[in-house]
Amino acid sequence: MEIVDPPKRASESVTEMTEIVLPSDGNALGTAFGGRVMQWIDVCAAISSMRHCRKVVVTASMDELHFHAPIKVGEVAHLRSRVNAAFRHSLEVGVEVYSEEPISGERRHTCSALLTFTALDADGRPATVPPLLAETQEDRDAQKAAADRREKRLANRKRTAPPA
Repeated sequence: MEIVDPPKRASESVTEMTEIVLPSDGNALGTAFGGRVMQWIDVCAAISSMRHCRKVVVTASMDELHFHAPIKVGEVAHLRSRVNAAFRHSLEVGVEVYSEEPISGERRHTCSALLTFTALDADGRPATVPPLLAETQEDRDAQKAAADRREKRLANRKRTAPPA
């Protein structure tokens, strides 16, 4: 019988990362490659997932990623992630990315993403994830929205699965 950890607060999973956008991170337009930003998003979200379950996690999907503005070479990227919802073996994590012009300190929202992670046991099989404790209305709203997205994602997976 698998032991399930007690519920954890979303605030326990909050992860913040800061990266300076170097020329090696940039494209011919002098802005960060989208793939580099995606890598930072994946790492930040994975840390939030591991903080919640205290297990190894793997990225199952990146469901939504919306780039609103580019991050220029020389600017600072700030990432913030937290667990939105916990399911039996998986978690949804939301990530927001802001850019900062280092001289003026001006910040702007550059992109947001939603990722799903699966927790694994020592044998590499899906492991049970601790429940997420909803402390605020914002937490409850985030959990509800994540559950709705999961339901749609699972229905879409059934609809688009290759024939057996």
